[in-house]
Amino acid sequence: MARKQRYHYIYKTTNLLSGKYYIGMHSTNNLDDGYMGSGKRLRYSINKYGKGNHTVEILEFLNTREELKSREAEIVNLNEIAKEDCMNLKVGGEGGFSIETQRLGGVVTAKILKERFDTDEEFREKCTKARSNNIAKLRDKGLVQYDNRKGTTQTEETKNKISISKKGRGLGKTNFHYGSRWITKDGYNKKISKDDLESYLINGWVKGRNMK
Repeated sequence: MARKQRYHYIYKTTNLLSGKYYIGMHSTNNLDDGYMGSGKRLRYSINKYGKGNHTVEILEFLNTREELKSREAEIVNLNEIAKEDCMNLKVGGEGGFSIETQRLGGVVTAKILKERFDTDEEFREKCTKARSNNIAKLRDKGLVQYDNRKGTTQTEETKNKISISKKGRGLGKTNFHYGSRWITKDGYNKKISKDDLESYLINGWVKGRNMK
């Protein structure tokens, strides 16, 4: 039987450059295991800005894994994930998104965005103006061109630059997952360095990821 983890806590990982944050839960026997989170946006943030530009703080400890799940569900709710600086993509508690929670999440997000403006008209006007300004900036730099029938399209020069920049990306050491391996234990998934795999297997972890 796999050994239970000693510590269960809610943590908050913050990007020191952008101010964006991710709230999650973690169970471990080692409080210095270097865990920063596994959210999709968080992984992208760490990959782009580096671990050194992120800080992790423990918000609170819980007694059991079940209490931890329940507490995360309370904190990482629909209102929280709708915040502009929040990098969480789903509600907490390992429950995931059902069709209903996706629908409710969209409703809550739209409601919060609209509350930032006085009327629906003002909201649409702000969005339209922002898009127009972005297009104008790109057009001035020669990155896009505008056609009344086709709308905004990338110039051939821009397409070539993008194509060149993507060549070889995602291969070998340039791949974000290079040198890492997913492992699972007691329904908990974790990505580690392949160099550390043997030590984790000795302690009851198994290769692969639990997708339930």
